[in-house]
Amino acid sequence: MDIFERIQHHNGPIGKLQHLIEGDFAFPKLEGKISNHIFFKNKELICWSYNNYLGLAGSKEVDKIDAFAQKKWGITYPMGSRMMTGDTLLHDEFEQNIADFVHMEKALLLNFGYQGMVSIVDALLSPKDIVISDEQCHACTIDGIRLHRGEKLIFKHNDIQSLKEQLQIATKHTKKTKGGILVITEGVFSMSGAQGKLKEICDLKETYNFRLLVDDAHGFGVLGPKGNGTVCEHNLEDKVDLYFTTFTKSMASFGAIIAGKKEVINYFKYNLRSQMFSKSLPMPIVYGLNERLKIIAKATHQREKLFSITKLLQQGLQERNLLSDHVDSHITPIYFKIQMEDVFHLQRELVHNFGVYCSVIIYPVVPKGTVIFRLTPTCLHTEADVRHTLASYDKVFQKHMA
Repeated sequence: MDIFERIQHHNGPIGKLQHLIEGDFAFPKLEGKISNHIFFKNKELICWSYNNYLGLAGSKEVDKIDAFAQKKWGITYPMGSRMMTGDTLLHDEFEQNIADFVHMEKALLLNFGYQGMVSIVDALLSPKDIVISDEQCHACTIDGIRLHRGEKLIFKHNDIQSLKEQLQIATKHTKKTKGGILVITEGVFSMSGAQGKLKEICDLKETYNFRLLVDDAHGFGVLGPKGNGTVCEHNLEDKVDLYFTTFTKSMASFGAIIAGKKEVINYFKYNLRSQMFSKSLPMPIVYGLNERLKIIAKATHQREKLFSITKLLQQGLQERNLLSDHVDSHITPIYFKIQMEDVFHLQRELVHNFGVYCSVIIYPVVPKGTVIFRLTPTCLHTEADVRHTLASYDKVFQKHMA
């Protein structure tokens, strides 16, 4: 069968719903300033879908920073990859600043989080090695693991006993191959809303020989004494081998980092294909990251507001039997076992009748038969936003609250 003919008949699990979801639940055109309220189809809505946890996106302070950098350098400087012609002292300065911030020896700035993680896993592992990942790791980790030519194992979400069992299998395997073991988990899981069991995983190092990579895209900026992440929150900087985070959420920008021991980061510097063969991040982005880092370090009030709103929202959802007991972060998922047609009906009712917008997560992001209405609180949300949202759920989700 012709390739193009095949994909027209098999459009993928989400693509086959295109006629039902495009413009509403997929590729919606959200307008207005990035904030707790947005406009969708000329209607003002409370928006629980932005990862703008600290309110940097759309803030006057950040807009001023970005405007200054754009005027000074423009978007084209520097040209080329960093290895060839695109390196600058400002790139180096940010890498040192962010390494110090997350309490790691050295950091490497990456153009994108997704490409970065894919390339990290690919560059780090040999066919003799074995990788073990939490079953709820992000798609970028999954795609990186797909490139691995050696054995791959998965442990049940945040299940330490399951991880032990996989480590036992991996240890036996690597004794034969003379390879190593890499465990990958997350600081905060974007679907379950649970923090990764980092301390318990690190404790397993006393029994098993492995390296640990933590993806902290949703913990960075929010958790930790100064927003320096989940690893610092739990004082595990000396036990976590590699720390990864992106800047598209709390930092409201572009890019990512991988941080760890100097010799490991130097290896990545010369072996990450996604960086070696990509244009360097533009100077306005790098300058903006440096300035944003200063803001995040001092954003105690914003974090306190975020935690306050999260607590109010999650308490209300728990009272309505809509929230799992495993949630221990700002990520707030509502799980349902409902038919797909009911999903679209509920979302339309929330948006058009009650003015509440949140992301709807369906298969293959979550298992078949499961749907998540995911809310991401920010420091910009108000108590009135929470009360209105809960009142809306009382009516729309009533039959699912038993």
